Amino acid sequence: MGRILPIAITGLGCLSGAGMNLRESLENLFLNQRNPRPPQRFSTDHPVSYPVLELRDEFELPLDQQETVYARTSQLALAAALEALHDAGWEAKDLRGKRVGVCLGTTVGCALNCDDFYRAYKEGKNPGMAVIERFLRSNPATVIARQLELDGPTQIVVNACSSGTDAIGIGASWLRAGACDIVIAGGADELARVTYAGFSSLMITDTEPCKPFDVNRKGLNLGEGAGLLVLEHKDVCQNKRVRGYVLGYGSACDAYHLTAPRPDGAGLKQAMNEAFATSGVKAEQISFVNAHGTGTPDNDRVESRVLHEILPGVPFVSTKGYTGHTLGAAGGIEAVFTLACLQRGELPANIGFSDPDPELPTTPVTENTRIEGDLALSESLAFGGNNAVLILAKGEI
Repeated sequence: MGRILPIAITGLGCLSGAGMNLRESLENLFLNQRNPRPPQRFSTDHPVSYPVLELRDEFELPLDQQETVYARTSQLALAAALEALHDAGWEAKDLRGKRVGVCLGTTVGCALNCDDFYRAYKEGKNPGMAVIERFLRSNPATVIARQLELDGPTQIVVNACSSGTDAIGIGASWLRAGACDIVIAGGADELARVTYAGFSSLMITDTEPCKPFDVNRKGLNLGEGAGLLVLEHKDVCQNKRVRGYVLGYGSACDAYHLTAPRPDGAGLKQAMNEAFATSGVKAEQISFVNAHGTGTPDNDRVESRVLHEILPGVPFVSTKGYTGHTLGAAGGIEAVFTLACLQRGELPANIGFSDPDPELPTTPVTENTRIEGDLALSESLAFGGNNAVLILAKGEI
């Protein structure tokens, strides 16, 4: 497999339980602050209340008069896209006439927030169709394209919790293929009652703030948010500030189990090796890893062992303690954090970790940690055995 062309990253945008924008998110990460709490936007009759990381505040969007109601996932995606475009120095009017694509990962945000409609219908009532109409016009990728009047390709990637990472890899491939001049790529997902109840039924959610890689970890905390990057071909973004580059991407599915990772980590290893091969980067050049790190017993065990085998001694952190597991948005948010930490030259502490697990051969950073170097790896492990990896570089290469 040959080396692929680096793709420039010119803008970053994200919002989650860690912060309403990238600046606020980084501030809370490096203050080692988080605010998990019971869900505020919905309720269930489940006897146990699991903490989640919802957005702390609401946000306003410049929606046109014809499309004032979208699903929350689409609103999150649009908010992150606007922040990323502003960061890249693009005004919406300046994008018209350019080939601008949108590639977004998501999982269930737009599909599982219609439960009130279904409940009323099942009870024999005649609910209005407004909720269904909202669903039909709430594809997050087309919402961004419609609002910004873009005419490039649009695609939604639904590949469980690796969706955001895969969307960035696919978006970068559009630029290499000459299909676009600019691509907005990443992930977005909202918290929904059905998602919350479904993960509760799987018994992989923690009743306390999650503890990735800790011996006492009991599961994940759910979250919501969006993380998007503005990608541009190197030839297009000349004379512009370049935050970094997508150097490599790997994706593999081991199809071992519906929810559990394969114990030997074969799929993750394959995705990592593909990312190394396509980037021309060697393992010893990696400065740190933004790990998937959900806080579930199986994920953290497999991921720790693979990191120890392929990237021994390389610092790593899970940022899900600050954001919760944002499902299809996770890969996008974590790619944004990865590049931002590279630029800062520092990693936040792996919040929630205090006691090492003797079954894990390596442990995450336990305090804010200075890092050297220009390259980092962000990885996602997903249901169904899906694994995706990005290798990112800061600044000029």
